[in-house]
Amino acid sequence: MMTDALRARRLTRRGLTITILGLLGLAAVYLLALRYTPTERFQGLPQKIFYIHVPAAWSALLAFSLVGIASILYLWLRDPRLDRFADSTAAVGLVFSLVMLTTGPLWGKPVWGTWWTWDARLTFTLILFFLFLGYRALRGALQDPGERARFSAVLGIFGLVLVPFVHVTVYLFRTLHPQPIVLKPSEPSLPWVMLRTLLLSAGCFTVLLIGFVTTRYGLATQASVQGGEDAG
Repeated sequence: MMTDALRARRLTRRGLTITILGLLGLAAVYLLALRYTPTERFQGLPQKIFYIHVPAAWSALLAFSLVGIASILYLWLRDPRLDRFADSTAAVGLVFSLVMLTTGPLWGKPVWGTWWTWDARLTFTLILFFLFLGYRALRGALQDPGERARFSAVLGIFGLVLVPFVHVTVYLFRTLHPQPIVLKPSEPSLPWVMLRTLLLSAGCFTVLLIGFVTTRYGLATQASVQGGEDAG
């Protein structure tokens, strides 16, 4: 048990180190965005929020996808580590979703003239956010570990199904959101200097995702080991 506890503490420290590196990288990227990336001529300065909003959305959807994949694997293998990973990743996905849902209106108000509209992509993103809030609430409500893991896995899989639908809403419905300008079959529509900043920001957000999940997973593992020691 002591070996497991030590491994969990090391994993937590590694996660914190990765998180610090991601935050430093993000600060450097946003300096690049503000000082050395051209301002979009129609949207003006508010467009700079794009370099936070889009990578946050990417990270949130990636996190929720990982929750769904881990949930499927858990139902197959019944490995509690997969359940801990799904739980840790869902919590991080909610953080990135909150960033996405906060920066979106800050960008949308000066550009669209409104803080919020029931645009298809916004609506399904909000549904996804509430689904994972429910995921976290469900985990807090159920005491039996096996039951908690099984029921949570079902919700995680529902989230995975919703993720690609959020992406294709701009093709299926008339929305204020433009169609993809980067993730599309043809070449990206952004000028290279803007695309470079976006990709660097997405990279930093991905590093943050790894750091946050690693830290939270390490802490969850420590709690699990401690619980086992207490029970013993």
